[in-house]
Amino acid sequence: MDSVVVALAFITYAAIAIGGIPGLALDRTGIALLGAIAMIATGEMSTHDAVMSIDVPTILLLYGLMVLSSQFRLGGFYTWAALKITSSLNRPRRFLLMLMSASAFLSALLMNDIVCLAFTPVVAVAVMDAGLNPVPFLIGLAVASNIGSAATIIGNPQNMLIGQLGLLDFGRFFLWCGPPSVFALGVAYVIVMVIHKEELARVPAPKERPETSGWPELNRRQSAKGIVATAVLMGLFFTSVPREISAICVAGILLCSRSMHTRSILGLVDWHLLTLFCGLFIVIKAFEMTGVPLMIVDSLGARGFDIRNLFVLTMLSGALSNLVSNVPAAMLLTKFLDPSRHAQWYVLALSSTFAGNLITIGSIANLITFEQARAYGIEIGFKEHARVGIPVTAASFAVIVVWLAVV
Repeated sequence: MDSVVVALAFITYAAIAIGGIPGLALDRTGIALLGAIAMIATGEMSTHDAVMSIDVPTILLLYGLMVLSSQFRLGGFYTWAALKITSSLNRPRRFLLMLMSASAFLSALLMNDIVCLAFTPVVAVAVMDAGLNPVPFLIGLAVASNIGSAATIIGNPQNMLIGQLGLLDFGRFFLWCGPPSVFALGVAYVIVMVIHKEELARVPAPKERPETSGWPELNRRQSAKGIVATAVLMGLFFTSVPREISAICVAGILLCSRSMHTRSILGLVDWHLLTLFCGLFIVIKAFEMTGVPLMIVDSLGARGFDIRNLFVLTMLSGALSNLVSNVPAAMLLTKFLDPSRHAQWYVLALSSTFAGNLITIGSIANLITFEQARAYGIEIGFKEHARVGIPVTAASFAVIVVWLAVV
């Protein structure tokens, strides 16, 4: 019955919004998976329909890029890059600028979650060794990774989904989303610098190279291999070869290694994120088949809130992304976009990604950065992040509005 599907979908989304189920040690991935299992177990969806609802090209693209990022991480490239940036710690404002720029650039190419995962320990240790407050730098790292990832189709999971479902061209996506991402990054840097001006004005203590034991050391050969693979993949993205085929072929080549074991490479693949996507595909497809989402959109349109209006879509995406996080929000909203109007898809990519900076739980990159920082005794609470996150998000959305008025 439709009522059962609607109830299951509502419970799943509500639990994702809360972040768990009281009394159970479930995270958002577990909740999405349980929702998918419930749809099948209750007979509301056949196993065949469930499997067919999963967008395999999106999963393959995600998988391939995760393998590529594993190559960089195991090759010590991320550690090397972070250590290079810390050489400018004697000038905190410059260090912040370099850190946010590097975070944004790498996130646009290699997924923001993994960039934050690799950079956070190095930055935390180096900044604390210099006697500085690590909070503004780590917040800047997370904020920049979110903004930078909005510039390309492969910058974050929701962009990959949007790019695949909307059949968007890689180059045109970058030309449309790149400029507002650059402007938003510049504004974000100014905001972080103004809010934390006292911390950034302090003179750092003399420092030596941070202790790097336990972090992957730079392997020039493996890092070069990753850079070449990335260059080849970027080139393939500008051809007619499907992106997912390009990604998994490059991943397959990287697995053919004499020194990096398959288990080590695949051990860094984010299987939880892939499972989250699969579960959400099933839940949202079942919900879509009831016709209720379309009824809600039509009802909003009758009241003057047309979801296909770019300004309405921007605000709705921002609100929904902070309610249930940006991946589920983007997955649901793509169902109502016009495939022939690419601007709608670009706006959804920008707004759902920029919205991740509003609150701590707005993006996985935030959670990864702050959870990793806690291991080094650094606490970044909701209020501490909101001091920067709220004005940065407001300014980023203003950039989108201005960009819509220009293009």
